[in-house]
Amino acid sequence: MKIRSPLVRRKTRLEIIPLIDIMFFLLASFMMVSLQMQKVRTLKAALPRATLATSATKPGTINLNVDRFGQVSVDRKARSFPELFTLLTNRCSVDASVPVFITGSREATHGSMMYVLDFVKRAGIQRVAISVKADDGQH
Repeated sequence: MKIRSPLVRRKTRLEIIPLIDIMFFLLASFMMVSLQMQKVRTLKAALPRATLATSATKPGTINLNVDRFGQVSVDRKARSFPELFTLLTNRCSVDASVPVFITGSREATHGSMMYVLDFVKRAGIQRVAISVKADDGQH
């Protein structure tokens, strides 16, 4: 025999609106935390030296050295950019295949090296290379 309760039996309901609110709160919290965890930092790159590089220079080459301030020297003599452009165009008119080696100091920025590389290409030089210094055992 079934005994009935005097209380009205209500159907069980799952309230979805508070559940959605909690899920949006958790999503927003995780997004804010993940954005604060990401820090933008610059890396100081100390590039390794080549172990098999040779430092013998050939007589027909032009060796450019870029210091940390972006100044260029040719065969250890500082040159301004107009002087460098004149030197490069004169050498290019004599020998169109003259090779140019660009060497940068450890503190030279990537931007200054790319500027000098583009400058040499604008002067009409076709054979341009980034020179590699031999490892002298110092770290």
